[in-house]
Amino acid sequence: MSSFLVISLLFGLTLGQTASLCAPSKYTIHVEKKECAYCLAINTTICAGFCMTRDSNGKKLLLKSALSQNVCTYKDMLYQTALIPGCPRHTIPYYSYPVAVSCKCGKCNTDYSDCVHEKVRTNYCTKPQKLCNM
Repeated sequence: MSSFLVISLLFGLTLGQTASLCAPSKYTIHVEKKECAYCLAINTTICAGFCMTRDSNGKKLLLKSALSQNVCTYKDMLYQTALIPGCPRHTIPYYSYPVAVSCKCGKCNTDYSDCVHEKVRTNYCTKPQKLCNM
């Protein structure tokens, strides 16, 4: 019975490393420009979920490369462009945004990702809202 327990534990640890629950997730972005009459609510996908990471408590004993904190980030993405309604002629009415196609656990790349979790909710509209399903 003890060998079954050990095998089950090893299987669970292996599965936990591979099934990290990092996947594309539905998300709504609210976009507005002060010159335009409406706020645009865009339904898209972002990368979200749990990734296994290393404990950095022993940081004085480990190499710097061993201290990486993995995050759920984009593996493949594409950009789409939406038209913000109610903009005057002199304003560029387009907004481009990323769409997550697939995700991975890895280091956060600040070239295309926001690597900080904000506590203040800033994703809302202050103007009348239009919905854009992409």
